[in-house]
Amino acid sequence: MVPTSIHDFFLASASVAGALIGLLFVAISVASERLSRDEAAAQILRIRAAAALTAFTNALAVSLFALVPGHKIGPAATAVGASGLVFVMAALLSLFRRRQVHLDTLHDALFLLGLVVTFTFQLIEGIAVMARPSDASAINTIAILVIICFLIGIARSWELVGGPSIGITRELTELIRSRPRRAGGSSGGSSGDRP
Repeated sequence: MVPTSIHDFFLASASVAGALIGLLFVAISVASERLSRDEAAAQILRIRAAAALTAFTNALAVSLFALVPGHKIGPAATAVGASGLVFVMAALLSLFRRRQVHLDTLHDALFLLGLVVTFTFQLIEGIAVMARPSDASAINTIAILVIICFLIGIARSWELVGGPSIGITRELTELIRSRPRRAGGSSGGSSGDRP
């Protein structure tokens, strides 16, 4: 049974998940031409779209089943956690099949790894809730995992629509790469001024 103290969280979470899924459908319809191409980049976009939908659907299903009276959150968390793991396996197989596992797809592979960790914890906590229905800590952990699903889904959606990516690693790499060029360019210009 979901404690009454967290009932409102799942109510709000179900509403948010429904809204985000609707927005994701709009984003997918806008990007449908890029998603339907038969090229390597399109497969990555399809995996991003499916990952976002899986994360949002996971959050929606857990939240809705948490609102049903009785002991429904444990089986729901277990079922959607297991189906999420199946999705990640299918996505990885898709990358291997198309020979797209390389440095350029490392970022996407890390997101898939994040989903694996999230869904594994969710599966474990769902089983814990089924074994001990009054275990409030397992239900709280599932609530936190719902939040993580939202964050992963939002990040995947942002990348799907081609939102700008400004990360500390990328910016530091670009800063380091641009330094030698500036130094080389300025010394080259001064040596040309000499007679």
